[in-house]
Amino acid sequence: LTLPQFVQLMDNFVGEDISLPTLKRLIAFMKREFKQTAEEKIKQREKIHRFSHMAQRKHLLEALFEKWDSKACGSLDLEEVITVLSTFKGHQGKEALMEAKEEICSRYPQLGKVGKITPKAFQIFLELIASKFTGNEDQTMDNLVSFLTTSVEQSHIKSLQSSARRKWLQDIQKAAETSGTNMEPVYKAVIKALYQDMEAHGNNKTISAYIALLEENQLSPEQGQVLLRYMACTGDNAPYILNRVLHREMKGISFAVIDQGKPIYVPRVQHHGNIHFWSSDDPEEEKKGSLLVLPLHDAHWRVFGILGLDTLWDQTHTSIFLTHEITFYEGVCHAFSKAYHHICMREHVLQVAATALDWLYPRTPSIHAVTIYLVEPGTDKNYVLCKMITTDNTGQKEIHKSPVVLLREENILRGYLFKCTDSSEVTLTSIYGEHHIAVPLHDLSRHTLGIFDISIGENKKLPPQEQKDLQKMLKMAQAACSEILQRFLEEREPTQVLEAEHVTNVRHAGILFHRFMLQDLRECV
Repeated sequence: LTLPQFVQLMDNFVGEDISLPTLKRLIAFMKREFKQTAEEKIKQREKIHRFSHMAQRKHLLEALFEKWDSKACGSLDLEEVITVLSTFKGHQGKEALMEAKEEICSRYPQLGKVGKITPKAFQIFLELIASKFTGNEDQTMDNLVSFLTTSVEQSHIKSLQSSARRKWLQDIQKAAETSGTNMEPVYKAVIKALYQDMEAHGNNKTISAYIALLEENQLSPEQGQVLLRYMACTGDNAPYILNRVLHREMKGISFAVIDQGKPIYVPRVQHHGNIHFWSSDDPEEEKKGSLLVLPLHDAHWRVFGILGLDTLWDQTHTSIFLTHEITFYEGVCHAFSKAYHHICMREHVLQVAATALDWLYPRTPSIHAVTIYLVEPGTDKNYVLCKMITTDNTGQKEIHKSPVVLLREENILRGYLFKCTDSSEVTLTSIYGEHHIAVPLHDLSRHTLGIFDISIGENKKLPPQEQKDLQKMLKMAQAACSEILQRFLEEREPTQVLEAEHVTNVRHAGILFHRFMLQDLRECV
């Protein structure tokens, strides 16, 4: 238990009405009765040392990956990694490397197709290599990280360039983490990063950029099962392209990029013959410039959209995209994908929570209201709580498109919500006679992802059957959320149990809640 968890556990145990003498007797009892053997102390110290060592190693691996990924594109070339690793510990190292390569490619089949290794797969790959040697595995891993850190060097200029670019990519992720479920700040952060890089490293050429995402073609399936909808673009293109759709049968290279899963670069659009020009201000034969279209991949390396850039508005008509720029744009695609799927994950979690409330309300008439909060980063390593969904005593829901943000220092009466977040434990309180149960939704590290704030009015507790139904709902909601987080974190395909889970639309995320309910019922039977 952490300190906040211990305090919250004891607070829940003693309740609100305990007298000071009774509390003092409880503390004296615990001090008197708590005993720890020498063997338990040693085990505890070893556990703390192990956790500390693992955290330090994780930090070193992240730093190593960033150093190696000097172009800030979010992945490393697998063959380049293998070439460097092949010189570690001679023949024995090569055998370990080949065995580990076979295992990692089996675990992540897409590695063989795309030849790119992500930070998580990179860490697992190194752990697999270290496990193949005899002797102390931790020591081998430390030696391996040290060897790679020494092997991977970069120039000072490259270091400065990648540092600036990494900051711009981090701003894209920050926009996703601090905007509830709103994609608009993410789109703006992407466009800003592209402009900043062009000003710093792109010789000040004029660029246009746009993001298009794949959608199921429901209105005209005869034109293809999917279409590309242009969701965001630079200001000069907005009148021509924003919210327009591109079908497979239309001119253009975007669907070729989607099919191949690789960027396509056209240095001179006037010589290509298969470019879709959205603006009809000038005849096609007079349009000049470069065009670059890159695929947007998810964690499974499936394409879900494109990022396009061109220099058609550049008056010099000679501007081209250089290799280091294209590599950075691949990094922008990776950063956007992470940000986009982070928001998708939050939407799925909220959908599960909303579905759980729909199940709960007919069974618990004693519940007066429920409010759902999500935790977001604040300033100076603090966090804020965003009010996302509120329900009244009839179960009528209001989903807040512009969430109300709660700061700790401005919401003293809502302090129990911050206690719940800090401790990741259930928190009970009473405000002006109204009793609240704050229940955390955990992420995969047991940190608080969101909170159910349940008001039960003047009742100090729910009737037994209602309490049982509430506990069941909370258990299944947590299981469904953990499954969602695992799906977005893992770079492998998820296991699907119910046929309806094959539908990927966000509104079907709630099906997961019913799936866990069904599985629980089967186990009971």
